[in-house]
Amino acid sequence: MDNNLEIDFLIAKDKVFFEDFKQVTKTCGPENSKKLKNRLDDLDAAQSMEDMRKLPGHWEELKNKRAGQFSARLHGGMRLIVMPQKHPPPTKPDGGLDWSAIDSIYIVEMVDYHD
Repeated sequence: MDNNLEIDFLIAKDKVFFEDFKQVTKTCGPENSKKLKNRLDDLDAAQSMEDMRKLPGHWEELKNKRAGQFSARLHGGMRLIVMPQKHPPPTKPDGGLDWSAIDSIYIVEMVDYHD
């Protein structure tokens, strides 16, 4: 039985971009391309978002306008943004996301939201 995290793209056409590392490198630079590939490989091997906590990328739960999303650091200010597929997403009693119950995600975007 396959217990890996289910990964899809929020916008279907983004799949082509994210899987074309030549294009990612051209658009975002070699450092971001390499780190993106590493983060995607880690997601592909994970069973839930809980597995991401202990891996490189400084995965974190976002707040305010991005509440319900996670980010992972790439290079510089660039971040990989993902979100649970289930709506509403699984939460803990304190209102935070239940990382261990999130077994399917959408890849939302790669962005520097610090500007």
